[in-house]
Amino acid sequence: MTHKITREYEKKMSEISPFELKNILIDLADESARKSTHIMLNAGRGNPNWISTVPREAFFLLGQFGLEECARSSEYGEEMVGLAGIPEKKRIATRFTQFLMKHAGSPGMALLKDTYDYLVNEKGVDENDLVYEWAEGVIGDQYPVPDRILKYTEVLVEDYLKQELCDNRPPKGKFDLFATEGGTAAMCYIFDSLQQNFLLGKGDKIVLFAPVFTPYIEIPEQARYLFDVTEIHACKMTKDGYHTWQYKEEDLDILKDPSVKAAFIVNPSNPPSYGLTDGLMKRIVDIVRNDNPNLMIITDDVYATYIPHFRSIMAELPENTLCVYSFSKYFGATGWRLAVVALHEENIYDRMLKELPAERKEQLNERYSSISLHPEEIRFIDRMVADSRQVALNHTAGLSLPQQTQMALFASFSLLDRENAYKAKMQQIIHDRLHTLWESTGFTLLDDPLRAGYYSEIDMLVWAKKFYGDDFVVYLQENYEPVDVVFRLAQETSLVLLNGGGFDAPEWSIRCSLANLKREDYVRIGEGIASILHSYADKWKESLKE
Repeated sequence: MTHKITREYEKKMSEISPFELKNILIDLADESARKSTHIMLNAGRGNPNWISTVPREAFFLLGQFGLEECARSSEYGEEMVGLAGIPEKKRIATRFTQFLMKHAGSPGMALLKDTYDYLVNEKGVDENDLVYEWAEGVIGDQYPVPDRILKYTEVLVEDYLKQELCDNRPPKGKFDLFATEGGTAAMCYIFDSLQQNFLLGKGDKIVLFAPVFTPYIEIPEQARYLFDVTEIHACKMTKDGYHTWQYKEEDLDILKDPSVKAAFIVNPSNPPSYGLTDGLMKRIVDIVRNDNPNLMIITDDVYATYIPHFRSIMAELPENTLCVYSFSKYFGATGWRLAVVALHEENIYDRMLKELPAERKEQLNERYSSISLHPEEIRFIDRMVADSRQVALNHTAGLSLPQQTQMALFASFSLLDRENAYKAKMQQIIHDRLHTLWESTGFTLLDDPLRAGYYSEIDMLVWAKKFYGDDFVVYLQENYEPVDVVFRLAQETSLVLLNGGGFDAPEWSIRCSLANLKREDYVRIGEGIASILHSYADKWKESLKE
């Protein structure tokens, strides 16, 4: 498939989602690779090229136990026809400990044993209840009960979130969790339930912290929502003209307006990949407590584990915050579709539901009347579960049992990694690739402890000015579309990166994923980015001679 790339074409393409533009860039890069000795490299999407092995080993070993439990049933006879019963709860913990002894030294056994000990000895759970949940969970023979999240999965995942998102300093009280089919489903459910429950209505004012993951830009524009969106941009620069990818504290003052109903934040950010500073966090907390106590904050913290001692807004403002966390990037599990929505048991969402006008309450009571005799008492997070299945299918709601079982083992793996060996290795891999990329560009990368580094955002205009001055910047802006950079990278070097403008980042910026290629590949990407910039400069210099 041959694309004729004109400036007019590029201008049209800049209006679509960068994730849709990616497909065109892949075609161009493939075509380029066929005509050269290049291998196409796709650094556009953030799917990691690693997996966490130990929790998977534990899952598959647990699967053997689950099958053995099912095979104990004699109701269906002894014929080898591929048929068995379902797990039985009586004395199942004893059989589980015997199974572990039988498989001593097997891959995953230690994590299963340590997770069992953690829950039974440290959390005081009933051992038969626990193992029965695991056996049914890994086999997947039942509907999810409770539908919001399994009992012991919630214990492990809540502890994991308190460790990773609250830096082991959580607020008092409990976080209720809703297990979802990845972060994408969590986002869909949040937008839907906020509107269904009259907490956000068409035309309401919301604030987006930009740059931001594109669905947070695109969903509010849909006809169903049409929110009145104001963006706060991470436009703060150093005195030397380098991006810090942080927000100006005074720009947060828009949140003081009580007509601003909600703020959507990806923290650490996507694509710049930086966490909020303590100063910004304190400013938000102060504004909420003193000026806008009903502000709903939705924070997407999927990249939290790449910043040491990360602390989420959910830890500072638990009553106001809906937190989305996905297991996909840290554990190499995008195909598992594992995420949770976390909401503190004491929250403004439930309080605001009680304060709705009588007419609205009546409408909601009717909406949820099929699932409760007292629908007015259903909490917001449980309404999200019902809404995720159009209420009428609430009885079959919930993330599948095997998914929740794997999620629980991912969580326990990190909880029990007392030396943080896995986290240290993950952070090292990302940072090695990041520094390789920037060193290969010849650009300057500032040290910053708040940088996650899962992505890197490179503003070509910053480097155009640094290398060649303001006149060259004017030349670029007058003669090229900002997306020309990613088109040329695809056509000339077989490299796929995404345009930052699609994330409401600076128009001339490009986003590079540090997750899905080998370290040495980032040498070629860095050199390719620098080559494009310098080739523009060559044409500019030629134009000056005319």
